Amino acid sequence: MQFHEKRRQQFLSKQYFEADIQHATDISIPNLLQVLNAPDSDAEDRSRVSEAIAYSTCKNFFLNYTAGESLDVLRDDLSKVIAAYEQYTKFDREYEKKPKFPPFRFAEIDDYERAIQLISLCYLLHRRDLLPRLAAMLDGAFAGKDTLYEDLFTYELKGRYDVDEWYHDKPYRDIINSFYRDMPEESISDLEKYLKNWYTSMKKAPWHDSHLDMRETGGGYFGYWAIEAAAAVYLLELDDRSFRDHIVYPKDLLDYARKLDKQAALMSTVPEKLRVEGGNPCPQIGYWFTPAIPGSLRHFEQGEIMPVSMDSQYGATIWQWSSEQLPL
Repeated sequence: MQFHEKRRQQFLSKQYFEADIQHATDISIPNLLQVLNAPDSDAEDRSRVSEAIAYSTCKNFFLNYTAGESLDVLRDDLSKVIAAYEQYTKFDREYEKKPKFPPFRFAEIDDYERAIQLISLCYLLHRRDLLPRLAAMLDGAFAGKDTLYEDLFTYELKGRYDVDEWYHDKPYRDIINSFYRDMPEESISDLEKYLKNWYTSMKKAPWHDSHLDMRETGGGYFGYWAIEAAAAVYLLELDDRSFRDHIVYPKDLLDYARKLDKQAALMSTVPEKLRVEGGNPCPQIGYWFTPAIPGSLRHFEQGEIMPVSMDSQYGATIWQWSSEQLPL
């Protein structure tokens, strides 16, 4: 598939994408790591440099998403973004001498949006395991202070706050309202308005209109994505047909989350003792193993032919359903 067919937003050119990713991967991040690990670096250096590393790691993640990277790959890469911000949080707290200092400043709309995007990605990429790590970085400063922040966390984390205030009225009032409607149609209408106003409400963000100044030597564009809108649709179990083709709406993230939900539901209904002889089609998608082949645990698609061991002392190669299904 050609680059222009894979990309998820038409602003991104292949030349800009490849140059920006290569510069960050081969030059920028290695140089920053060298400074970070230098024996003479002080607390200010570590804070400043780790922030730049976190930003570059996160930007690369969104650039790859915008360029059409597989969501299976990005599902793994999300943990690298969280780890980079954890590193920054650690060194920034050391420099500020404040044990609860956050990596984002919610008063700044781009910082606020980034935090909300990352929380939302944890749901859509089925990485809820990362949510407590985000809360550990942010709760010390922001727990109980923003409705959308609490609304998103409460679907996974217990003991959240019921709060009726938020940092930025535009465009977030509409998505906040979507969580409190009596009818799905009302929530859908809220999200339609949210998507309509999202980009213009981000004028103060440093990346706003960055697609107009993309150079091979670098730029601020990495994609314009209202990730939280897809998270709201997912968590509220809404129908997104009326707005799924909006340019800033990441519809494939919603589809991916729902696909993984269906796979998890299918796996939970399969008997643990399900067995099938090698050479036959796999009866159920999931992880299987056979005592006839050392280290045989692997993932099979339904209908895929199960291998036969040619040199086994066990006789027939009997594949067994694994009771511990690993995440895809």
